[in-house]
Amino acid sequence: MLEMTGTAEETGEVFETTSEEAAREHGIHSEERTYGPRLVIVGDGFVLRGLDSRLPGTPFDEEKEIEVPAGEAFGERNPANVQTIPYRVLRSKGVNPAVGAELEIDGRPAVVRSVGAGRVQVDYNHPLAGRKILYKVKVTEHITDDKKKYEALIGRRFLGIEAGEFEVKKTKKKLRVGVPEKIFFGENIQIAKRGVALDILKYFPDLDEVEYYETVKRS
Repeated sequence: MLEMTGTAEETGEVFETTSEEAAREHGIHSEERTYGPRLVIVGDGFVLRGLDSRLPGTPFDEEKEIEVPAGEAFGERNPANVQTIPYRVLRSKGVNPAVGAELEIDGRPAVVRSVGAGRVQVDYNHPLAGRKILYKVKVTEHITDDKKKYEALIGRRFLGIEAGEFEVKKTKKKLRVGVPEKIFFGENIQIAKRGVALDILKYFPDLDEVEYYETVKRS
């Protein structure tokens, strides 16, 4: 489990963190996510590629700073990704462009750089493209217990709810997962269920099946 805070070196902007306190301090707090150490399986892309490759050898329970060059973070800036689009074209798509606005145009995220003379300049580069990234990380736990591993994989997909609220029972080659009543009708719950099931079957070859069950108790 990994505590981590990512900062753009050039501006000092904190863009992600596992610390709720830091998220509030830097104006990136979200009520829709759960804060605390993040599950990371090194080499499987659970974090930024350039960070992932530099995690092996990280000491346990000690804060470490890791530098990730732009090319291994959010990529170098590509001038071809800065394009000019007629204002009327964006308006026809229901987009009201304003400088600095973050938009999605034909399924691609973009930032409006300028508006004028009937034309809009949009930038499809990632906002952090071309910037070196600094991470402060600390390994807080090496998970060895299977039940805790199941819960960590569940917590990775079901955001905003403690993984310990799920009941987990292994019976031979099947893992049964009890879903908390408060998320029976949660948004995207089926997507999260499938994601968890695929993760568990990937990392636990002794299991052949993941079964979910729901229990309604008398109030």
